[in-house]
Amino acid sequence: MRYRKKSDRAHCRLFIFLLSVAMIVFIALLKTEKSIKPVAELQAEHIAQKTAAQVIEKTVSDYLEANRFTYSDFAAVLYDNEKKVSAIETLPYNINKVQSELGTLINNNLEKSSCKSTEIPVGSLMNSNILAGKGPKINIKVSPVGSAQIKIKNDFSSAGLNQTCHRISAVINVKMTSSVPLYSFDTSTDFEFVLAENVIVGNVPDLTPYNIR
Repeated sequence: MRYRKKSDRAHCRLFIFLLSVAMIVFIALLKTEKSIKPVAELQAEHIAQKTAAQVIEKTVSDYLEANRFTYSDFAAVLYDNEKKVSAIETLPYNINKVQSELGTLINNNLEKSSCKSTEIPVGSLMNSNILAGKGPKINIKVSPVGSAQIKIKNDFSSAGLNQTCHRISAVINVKMTSSVPLYSFDTSTDFEFVLAENVIVGNVPDLTPYNIR
């Protein structure tokens, strides 16, 4: 009986000890997870934005180089009999064409980039200057979420005395997902590229009803 009681007490102590160890490990994991996740999110978002920027900048650059757009491809300045600016007409066909073609190219190239991944040391996720860049490396995978959205916008800004600069730009919104072991993060970024611009002398009226979308 005494041996059995001692054995029961030993088992009880062992159970309490193991439970205490499990709780300590669990709390330590929670603290580590709380420390790692924000840093991992920043690292993953940075890589996703960098990947998207590289793809979009090259795609847009190649597209503009191939097409050599000018201001007259997108808008026309109309003058009255006194040679004063009476209206600015946009050209919907060309605008829609650019949106469609550029959107297709960007989405195709983003799809190709979905196979890309990069490696970072585990220490870089610890929010520690001492551990940064150290430890085994883990993969960060990046891929697009849905299709990139493209809008053509126009801005007017002063270009001097009685002069206005009309700038026509493409605004590209892309959503990317980046994942590391145990975590996955989504990020949304806007990129803006000037398609054409023109300095207009005189007062600039509102755009015609078929405005740039």
